[in-house]
Amino acid sequence: MISRLKRSHQSPPPQKVLPEPEAEEGEQGRMSLLEHLNELRQRLFKSIVALVIGTIGGMIVAVPILQYLQVPYGERFIVLGPTGGVVSYFRVALMVGGILSIPIITYQLMMFILPALKRNEKRWVLFSLPFITLLFLAGVAFAWFILIPPALDFLENFQSDLFAAEWTADLYLGFVTALLFWMGVAFETPLIFFVLALLGFVSARMLLKNWRIAIIGAAVAAAFITPTIDPVNMMLVMGPLMVLYFFSIILVMIGRRFSNVTE
Repeated sequence: MISRLKRSHQSPPPQKVLPEPEAEEGEQGRMSLLEHLNELRQRLFKSIVALVIGTIGGMIVAVPILQYLQVPYGERFIVLGPTGGVVSYFRVALMVGGILSIPIITYQLMMFILPALKRNEKRWVLFSLPFITLLFLAGVAFAWFILIPPALDFLENFQSDLFAAEWTADLYLGFVTALLFWMGVAFETPLIFFVLALLGFVSARMLLKNWRIAIIGAAVAAAFITPTIDPVNMMLVMGPLMVLYFFSIILVMIGRRFSNVTE
């Protein structure tokens, strides 16, 4: 009897507490507006730091690059104001800084707009960064060797009996550097579409369906890239942009096959 009472007053054996399952990476709770703004601030800060560091590197090589860009110009750059040379120098340094920092800026942008990526998906983004840089440099080379010579020739000989082409350094370098930089950015788009297809965000059918919008977008982009209003230079830029768009569709089809996602 006493042993039964003792057993009745004994505390029940402790139950094992199972750990709560951790949230799978990329499936955490939604961030609040303030958290999104804070993340945006941090990523913008990192991008600006990368651009500043790249621009400092650009200042080191700005003089030889200016000498190389001077070859089509044919003579010493003409400046019309006391700050013309300084502005041109830092314009080139900033362009080089943008080229050097483009992988970091692209990564920060993709990590902000795709915050729910899982670990293997982030590997695809990181894997694409060196190729994004190579495509950017390919776009710069394409603009310099293919687009700029006919564009400068057209502008220099346009109504030559009425206009004498004597370009200032600011206007010449502004035209050249804008074309170099933005064509480099345009050459990145196929690989970005490829990564988005691997992640299941875009499909070839979607891009084909919106080909009219792509043409309008290419025309707007060409008007933005070329600081002139003549249709010849706009078509020189718009043509490669459309080729890149349809090349993106091919890469998206390949990316969807890799991701095992059906159209």
